[in-house]
Amino acid sequence: MIMRRPLLWGLTALTVIAGGGLAVWPMIGGRLARTFFPVITSNPPEAVLEKLEIYGQVPDFSLTERSGGRITLADLAGKVWIANFVYTECTDTCPLQSANMAQLQAELVGEEDVRLVSISIDPEHDTPAVLSKYAARFRADPDRWLFLTGSRATIYRLAIEGFRLGVVDQGAKPQGGTDGDRTWLGPRAARAHPVPNPERKPIIHSSRFVLVDRQAQIRGYYHGTDWESLERLHRNVRVLLREKLKEG
Repeated sequence: MIMRRPLLWGLTALTVIAGGGLAVWPMIGGRLARTFFPVITSNPPEAVLEKLEIYGQVPDFSLTERSGGRITLADLAGKVWIANFVYTECTDTCPLQSANMAQLQAELVGEEDVRLVSISIDPEHDTPAVLSKYAARFRADPDRWLFLTGSRATIYRLAIEGFRLGVVDQGAKPQGGTDGDRTWLGPRAARAHPVPNPERKPIIHSSRFVLVDRQAQIRGYYHGTDWESLERLHRNVRVLLREKLKEG
């Protein structure tokens, strides 16, 4: 069972972050994180987004993994996977997202059909070499937890149009993905946060984890900094894994 106490999640996150030499995380807990990454009013309601429905289809893509190899949608065919968007110089939600992803990796260690996929929204800085160092801080298993980079245009289109997650690049206007009259999971405002390189402008992005099934269908959105939401994600991963047994 995944950890059920927020205190234990917090301690786990702090342990992983401290061990990797990252800056002290000032905003432990999903409530504070969501004040910096609020969700745009959406339809269906937020609570419904954690239920196992079909919210869309992940489009094909081709990105570079930290190993230097190419990863496409076909490489994830038949897998249940969890995707998120981060960047290595982020000091807001990204370290906690990655610590929580590391916790999910530990909780799902025996599940060969599960993959974790972290995609950088700062590809100019986050080269495969930089992503390799970042992944090592969180003890990411290279066979189970992928770190992807590529062209900025490809990644932003994938985030906004594919996953319906908002991104704000370098102080630009919010770019929440839209579907008809619905706005999906984008940041409401480009609120700045400190970064290791003070000369650069921040990249604001959704901290959601996206659950994808074996057919590359989006099946749920979860707060990557909220332990209760991650418990629901963990349970739903188990449900999707059992679907294969039913089909067989």
